[in-house]
Amino acid sequence: MADISQIQNGQNMSLRQQMALTAKLSLPSIMAQLSTILMQYIDASMVGRLGAEQSASVGIMNSSIWLFTGLCSMATMGFSVQVAHRLGGRDHSGARDVLRQGMLCSLLFGILLAAVGLAVSPWLPRWLGADGSVAPAASTYFAIFIGSLPILTLNYLAGGMLRCAGNMKVPGLLNAAMCLLDVVFNFFLIFPEHQISVAGTAFTLPGAGLGVTGAAIGTVAAACVTATAMLWWLLTRQEELRLKGRPPRPFRPTAAVTRKAASIALPMTAEHAIFCSAQITVTMIVAPLGVVAIAANAFAVTAESLCYMPGFGIGDAATTLCGQAYGARRYGLVRRFAYLSTYMGMILMAVMGLVMFVFAPRMMSIMSPVEAIIEEGAAVLRIEALAEPMYAASIVAYGAFVGVGDTLVPAVMNFGSIWLVRIPLAAFLAPTMGLKGVWVAMCVELIFRGAIFLWRMHSGAWLKRGRKKEIQPAGLPLEE
Repeated sequence: MADISQIQNGQNMSLRQQMALTAKLSLPSIMAQLSTILMQYIDASMVGRLGAEQSASVGIMNSSIWLFTGLCSMATMGFSVQVAHRLGGRDHSGARDVLRQGMLCSLLFGILLAAVGLAVSPWLPRWLGADGSVAPAASTYFAIFIGSLPILTLNYLAGGMLRCAGNMKVPGLLNAAMCLLDVVFNFFLIFPEHQISVAGTAFTLPGAGLGVTGAAIGTVAAACVTATAMLWWLLTRQEELRLKGRPPRPFRPTAAVTRKAASIALPMTAEHAIFCSAQITVTMIVAPLGVVAIAANAFAVTAESLCYMPGFGIGDAATTLCGQAYGARRYGLVRRFAYLSTYMGMILMAVMGLVMFVFAPRMMSIMSPVEAIIEEGAAVLRIEALAEPMYAASIVAYGAFVGVGDTLVPAVMNFGSIWLVRIPLAAFLAPTMGLKGVWVAMCVELIFRGAIFLWRMHSGAWLKRGRKKEIQPAGLPLEE
């Protein structure tokens, strides 16, 4: 049976074993990714029952929330990649030292970012084009999310560390549990007290009736419970990385680890910031189109996420596999894992794109009963479905590049693709085509981005760049 220890021990792996190991690591990660986006889907569908204005107050802030939460996630990657390299080189003590430093640095970064977000929260909705009927609820929704960033950052770190150790099951199960908690919390927090009838018997269900505010509180509460459980497992049960029962060592960051973390994370963080700033710019392009367009755009983005999140799950597996093979100096295996995972992702997301094309109206109707929102959202989803395979290529190949520490050039590629293709084209098409024009621009840009990532992967430049920066681990055989 395929196991990640085969990489560390230098064992030969057949194509079937490589495929089995990729699938083994991908499936739990896919479930974790899907559970994350399902929480947004749940929020959107529950808030959607409150009306178009409430839906718009959530939708207009989503891109900004993704910016802040994504920055926290990207910041933790600088430490996770180092852990993967050390585990691949069988340096478990060094991996735990990186974990300690990562926990302190990640917590401080989350606190800093939360302070910035809370400072701008009163004015941000109006900056994005929200009118007086939407802005107050949007501001409150954003502030609640941003206030939880310190604990969410530790959750991202813990999940990333577990995945780098080859443990995809625990993050997957905990994130699935988070979805269930989100449903329960939201149900009682969003809606007021109301009656339901079961088999002719009336029951009164309690409810806080907090609306959009309740959606934010429920989601944050579910995430905090999950983060606590994730950290407990990492620190007490994960054998390679647990700190419980080990001799105490300092958490104080060292120059070597933080410098390496920065060299990996800064390009990724900048790339994410650029991507989300582009999403925010798109939101500003969409805002003048009206409340229906804002809600349809936000719900369509959430619905489409269900299709591309499996790609991010396979991308996580590619980061782990390529990172461990790179740490073991098995460069031929690094390339094979990169190619295999990328094409697996493209096939899977092609299937997901077909499903989205067929069921687009149904996906939208779950989130909103407003016919105009359903119709416009379904139309743009069918446009986006055409780009899903190439979107997968950029997502998974990027994960492979991250695994070897090559992040700067891919970040520049993402920047150029989004700001030189998507934004200008969306601004040009929106006045005449409305929301459809914005999504045509997105479709064209994603196809272009996938093409340039495939080109870089096949060129081999990403692996050569990683090897130039490598600090050679002692006592390990070199595999070309």
